[in-house]
Amino acid sequence: MKIIDGKDGVLGRIASYAAKELLQGEEIALVNCDKIIITGARLFTEEEFIKKRSRVGRMQRGPRHIRTSEKIVKRTVRGMLPNYREGRGREAWKRIKCYSGIPKEFEGKKMIEMKAEIKNKFARVKEFAH
Repeated sequence: MKIIDGKDGVLGRIASYAAKELLQGEEIALVNCDKIIITGARLFTEEEFIKKRSRVGRMQRGPRHIRTSEKIVKRTVRGMLPNYREGRGREAWKRIKCYSGIPKEFEGKKMIEMKAEIKNKFARVKEFAH
């Protein structure tokens, strides 16, 4: 099992790395999902999240949108898997676990760090999760 520390890492880079490893048969545990960075202008990113959440169909029940930081990250990884509903995409999807902090079972173990040097125009996943 590979443990990826998401602290100060870029969401897209972490998700693409995790998806690639999942397709090769690895089990992945993503920790510190609430400290992952989303690059770009904060206002634009916030508008996109609000648009997704406010879209509703004709029926009373609209599309479901996730609001926890772990699930936002997990869904980003899912978007990078080929056809997550069947075949090898489904098998890969079953092998990922996401955590908001660092669970006791992973403390002290070797983690893969994917830090990025970003100085401006970013927001953390935690800011969009309610």
